[in-house]
Amino acid sequence: MTGGDPTARAGIVTRLLAAAVDAGAVLLGTAPPDLAIAGLRFAWSPTDFSWPKPTVGLTSTAFLVVAVGYLAVAWATTGRTYGAKLLGLRVLTTRLGLLSPLRSVLRALTCVLLPVGLLWCGLSATRRSVQDIVFRTVVVYDTHAFVGAATVGAHADVHG
Repeated sequence: MTGGDPTARAGIVTRLLAAAVDAGAVLLGTAPPDLAIAGLRFAWSPTDFSWPKPTVGLTSTAFLVVAVGYLAVAWATTGRTYGAKLLGLRVLTTRLGLLSPLRSVLRALTCVLLPVGLLWCGLSATRRSVQDIVFRTVVVYDTHAFVGAATVGAHADVHG
């Protein structure tokens, strides 16, 4: 397996499946702090213990922080989240490089707050979501460890 064409754009089904896996990862990521708080409450007062009942605002804020952090760190460091890795996807700039930390955070924030924008890739001839258009990114099929602009050029010279 050569890893696929690093410039082939990912479609809506693959992207939605990766997003579902990532949503599960984020939900799992929010559980340990909740369990830790419950454990501390139990250790402090075992006879009066009751499970914490966080407010909707606190729960939403925690989910937002974990989700944005998860996506931004993954995109800035490797271009892929766990869901993207499972499905052979990578988020890159339009020049096929990794996103800067700022671009990663802003793209992650809009993906979490306006997930409906991701559906645009199903209508777009270039398979780009609203977030891709705004932040000049692409989601490509890529099973390589990392594909940067220089690697893509070398790949085209050897095989093209």
